[in-house]
Amino acid sequence: MKFQRLEVWQLSYELSCSIYLQTKGIRDWGFRDQITRSGLSVPSNIAEGIERKGIKEQVQFLFIAKGSLAELMTQLMIGRDIGYLDADFVDEKLKIAERISAMLAGLIYRIKSHSPS
Repeated sequence: MKFQRLEVWQLSYELSCSIYLQTKGIRDWGFRDQITRSGLSVPSNIAEGIERKGIKEQVQFLFIAKGSLAELMTQLMIGRDIGYLDADFVDEKLKIAERISAMLAGLIYRIKSHSPS
């Protein structure tokens, strides 16, 4: 399975790019670095997990991606509430993140269900 073909990877890739573009003018380097790193981690871990051979490794990396996504969602909300990020932008990205999270859960379930016990 090529990771680039996965809709969950494509959505998380687009989400990461949009975070970079939206935060490039933020002068708080620590915040900007943290939110872009968590955003970058999601598609990166999906790609790494899918390219792994073992099912346990695949699932582990997908769970890491899911955790990074939760971190990103938290940072988006904080960025909105402290005035760094536009509320409409954050609301839109949170909806996308929730969709990605559900897709990751489904992918993890699918991979685990094909695992010999």
